[in-house]
Amino acid sequence: MKKQNTPETPTPVLPILSLSGIQKFLDGKEILHDVSLEVLPGEIFGFLGPNGAGKTTTMKCILGLLEPEFGELRILGSDKLTREIRHHIGFMPENTYLYKYLTGREFLRFNGKFFDIPKEELENRIDELIERVGLKPAENKLLAKYSKGMLQRIGLAQAIINHPKIVFLDEPMSGLDPVGRKMVKDLILDLKSQGTTVFFNTHILSDVESICDHFAIIHFGKIIANMKVSELKGSLEDFFMESIEKTEEGIGDVV
Repeated sequence: MKKQNTPETPTPVLPILSLSGIQKFLDGKEILHDVSLEVLPGEIFGFLGPNGAGKTTTMKCILGLLEPEFGELRILGSDKLTREIRHHIGFMPENTYLYKYLTGREFLRFNGKFFDIPKEELENRIDELIERVGLKPAENKLLAKYSKGMLQRIGLAQAIINHPKIVFLDEPMSGLDPVGRKMVKDLILDLKSQGTTVFFNTHILSDVESICDHFAIIHFGKIIANMKVSELKGSLEDFFMESIEKTEEGIGDVV
């Protein structure tokens, strides 16, 4: 008698990033309240919220720039941001501090040296990145002479110079004209196609709707929505506004 083949149980995909019960206080005030979320490998994850909602504070906790008082955080399978783990992470803050008297190429070279990339390989990566972010004509211009949009693009280039497994972008489209926004969105999609996980903070809902797999909304330091973009039954704008209004009504009732 033939032995029947039993279907194999699919191996669960472990999150590349997970936050559980994160709480953060600043100046005696609770900024983050029980923040929990998961990001799967290869996802583009949009983190939404009004100004002051807790987006940047959450990102700083993930990256070890702030220490949460309570909760558990794991990234790339580790609960510690070791030197090895950091080598697989990219980060572009909203307001990147740039050395104004370095050229674009010099700035990328300076950042690349933090990752012990061999000299020839580093120069090849710089050539590739300058082309990808459309700054070839300005590669030898001082950053002091870059426009805001150009600074955003060179900041994005430095965030991925180490070929990270996960990259964090804080308001990557801020200050960009339509051409610059399209370029950054295409670059994010290109990163996904290469297997890179992208986590970005934004308040530009159309960008999330067009390129993200998953999103979460934070308001008053609490996660008020966490779902796949494909699960939306209407526009993200309508869903976002309804979620914000319900949260504010609930706080008003408590007050």
